[in-house]
Amino acid sequence: MSTEIKGISSMATRQVLADMVHLFQKESGQRVAIESVGGVTAAKRVEAGEPFDVVILGSGALDKLIASGHIVPDTKVGIVSCGVSVAVQAGAPRPDISSEAAVRDAILAARSISYSTGPSGVALARLFEQWGIADQIQSRIITPPPGVPVGSLVAKGEVELGFQQLSELINLPGIDLLGPLPPAIQITTTFAAGLCTGSTQADAVGAMLAFMSSPDMDEVKRKQGMDRA
Repeated sequence: MSTEIKGISSMATRQVLADMVHLFQKESGQRVAIESVGGVTAAKRVEAGEPFDVVILGSGALDKLIASGHIVPDTKVGIVSCGVSVAVQAGAPRPDISSEAAVRDAILAARSISYSTGPSGVALARLFEQWGIADQIQSRIITPPPGVPVGSLVAKGEVELGFQQLSELINLPGIDLLGPLPPAIQITTTFAAGLCTGSTQADAVGAMLAFMSSPDMDEVKRKQGMDRA
C-alpha cells in the first residue's frame, strides 16, 4: 500500500475535497491528508519547497507553479468550477442583485464590502475599476485575514455585503444568500490539481485525481455549490 498522499488546497475547495477524499479512501484504502488554507498562502508554501504530493488551486495559480517547476505539467486536471455569490448577515435587508446595474448600486450603498483575496477577488477588483467606482469604495473594503471566509465576517456583522465562491458560503450559519452574481458579471473560477515534482506518489495521486474528476462525483460537487470543471 502506498504511503499517505499529502496535499494542499485553497479554502474554496475544502469541503468538496473532504467529501471526495472520504469516498476515495473508502473505495481505495489509500490514505489522504489535504490541508486547506488561503490560496495565496498555499502557493507560497509550495514555492518555498514544502513537500506535498498534490496541489489543488485556482487554474491560473496552478499554471504559475507549473511554470516555476513545482508541478509536473502534464498532470494538471480540472476538478471543480464555482461562481461567486453574494451574502448579507441573516435577517439584514436584502439588496437587489438581479442585474449588473443593481449590483453596482448595492455596492455603492453598502457601508462595508468584502471579497476573497483569491482569483475571484482579483476579478471583482478589476470590475470595480471598469465601473469607475474603485476609488469611491476603497475605504469601505474589508480584506479578510488569510484563511478566514468572507461569510464569517458577514455573519458577525463586520461586513454588510460579502462576495465569495458559493462553496464557501453555502453551509455557513448566520448569513442570508442573495444568490449568484448575474450572468453578465459572473466570475467563474476553475480549480485544478497537479502532481508535485518531488512526489514519489505519482500513481496514487493519478488514481485520486481520476476519481475526483469523474462524472460519478458530479452530485457530490453540486451539493457543495460547485460543478465539474
